[in-house]
Amino acid sequence: MFTEDARQGSPASTARFRELWDEIAPIGRDPRTGGYLRYAFGEPERRLREWFREQAERRGMPVTDDGNGNLFARWGDPAAGGAVLTGSHFDSVPHGGAYDGPLGIVSAFLAVDELRAAGITPERPVVVAAFVEEEGARFGVPCLGSRLLTGALPPERAADLRDADGIGFAEALGDRPAGARPDLLAGFAAFVELHVEQGRAMVDRDASVGVATAIWPHGRWRFDVTGEGNHAGTTRMADRRDPMLTYAFTVLAANKEARLRGAHATVGRVRVEPNATNAIPARVTGWLDARAAEEGTLAELVEAVRVKATERARRDGTEVTLTEESATPLVGFDADLGRRLAALLAAPTLPTAAGHDAGVLAGHLPTAMLFVRNPTGVSHSPAESASDADCAAGVTALARVLAELTSRAANDDLAGRTDRSGAAT
Repeated sequence: MFTEDARQGSPASTARFRELWDEIAPIGRDPRTGGYLRYAFGEPERRLREWFREQAERRGMPVTDDGNGNLFARWGDPAAGGAVLTGSHFDSVPHGGAYDGPLGIVSAFLAVDELRAAGITPERPVVVAAFVEEEGARFGVPCLGSRLLTGALPPERAADLRDADGIGFAEALGDRPAGARPDLLAGFAAFVELHVEQGRAMVDRDASVGVATAIWPHGRWRFDVTGEGNHAGTTRMADRRDPMLTYAFTVLAANKEARLRGAHATVGRVRVEPNATNAIPARVTGWLDARAAEEGTLAELVEAVRVKATERARRDGTEVTLTEESATPLVGFDADLGRRLAALLAAPTLPTAAGHDAGVLAGHLPTAMLFVRNPTGVSHSPAESASDADCAAGVTALARVLAELTSRAANDDLAGRTDRSGAAT
């Protein structure tokens, strides 16, 4: 099996991928847009969590929940220690694509199948994970499950998070989150997340599978602009204190400042109060997603936007406040592990500007990411795509990686590069 060229899936492996993929493809799909509505603990995502348990049961893999909503299915003897963790997430952005997240979970189960079919029994366990609320589309904090698991987010703060309907994370979870689980993390020797590429780099390189090197620094900031609500027809233009003007200027400023720095800035969400056609808004809230190759550049970008927004608010007679909701520094994946996997798979390496649970776990254990080619280069959209053959190639690549990393010698080497706190050295 592992002499097969990992750059293309065999007809048999392609058919196996399609069969399993078809089991989840309809779940949460909006027939109007073709996109997916899979929010954390919503009905579609709960169905996928049940599907996860069913897949694990089919394979004799016991499932545990870490108390934060993250699911783990184990293949192998827990007493062997040094498990290799793999998997991704089920949740989506509003009307997002099919592959972002679920591809990593489907591929993980199929990689276990490939190892078993090849007669390979790993010397160390393999654990398949389904992380909760990676996108942050329901409760506003991305990678919420992995942040809780690693202690990057206090459980008290997570419990107080609320969705647009006022439902709290703790209520949706069914209990207060457990928070950091160092006991669980201590059992992992490495994490490998397979994910669809969210860009066209691999199309340009004519490669089915690639290995990530780093994740750009990125974060989310909320702009609250307050003014004076009033009648759209009777209020003179000179008398207005319109927060929408300040907000619109802020969006344009973010675009300009990002372009000047070779960075990315996006405002894709806005809330207007009272949200009436014939009323001047009293309040406008917008969310800025900002990313850059360097942390200093990101900080400069956000500060420049804040200054421009403040200056405009003074002219408009409004007030603006900027609140950081989440921020992730530059994440460099384990360099030795990345080089090793790139050589094993004869795969190109590339950075990404998209955030992932792997970026959170990277601060606690050796971590790597595999990317599967996306021919459209589009993500967080119904146009997100991947061919069955490329997905099958990704499964085979992941199986090779798991076979390599669960060998005792390789696993002991990984464990030797992790300090007692669980941070990769």
